[in-house]
Amino acid sequence: MALMTAEIEIAFTVNGIPRVVRVEPRRTLADVLRNDLELTGTKLGCEHGVCGACAVLLDGEPIRSCLLFAAQIPGRAVTTVEGIAAPDGELHPVQEGFWESTSFQCGFCAAGFTVVGAALVDRGGEPTDEEIRHVLSGNLCRCTGYASIVEGVRAGLRIAAERADA
Repeated sequence: MALMTAEIEIAFTVNGIPRVVRVEPRRTLADVLRNDLELTGTKLGCEHGVCGACAVLLDGEPIRSCLLFAAQIPGRAVTTVEGIAAPDGELHPVQEGFWESTSFQCGFCAAGFTVVGAALVDRGGEPTDEEIRHVLSGNLCRCTGYASIVEGVRAGLRIAAERADA
């Protein structure tokens, strides 16, 4: 005997676009983003909230999309790595900073770091390297040793400040 789970309809905004999906309540936001909306920049690494590869912004705050049920997000705004750049294609300052600093090797973790780094850069201010490391501490990278990632966020902060002054 097969168990049947009723689907529910969820309306939310993804990268500035209103979306409506029908999903089983047990499905995660990461699953819906990747499989239903084909936004595969959100990666699934550990699926336990440890690695940060699935990081997205929920109403502007970084969260682990593998730990959140899609049923928890009606009416909310989700930003994935695909939505970090400006609509005209201009890279976000943290994206430029990561490029400038050659922050990543394999790139699997890059999406999660980009989302979390963008939230930090968008807050502004002048965080110390220690504060940057603390913000990024929920994301894991197996390749870089993190120094180049911190350097990329620092470059993103500089680029954001230069844009604000221009």
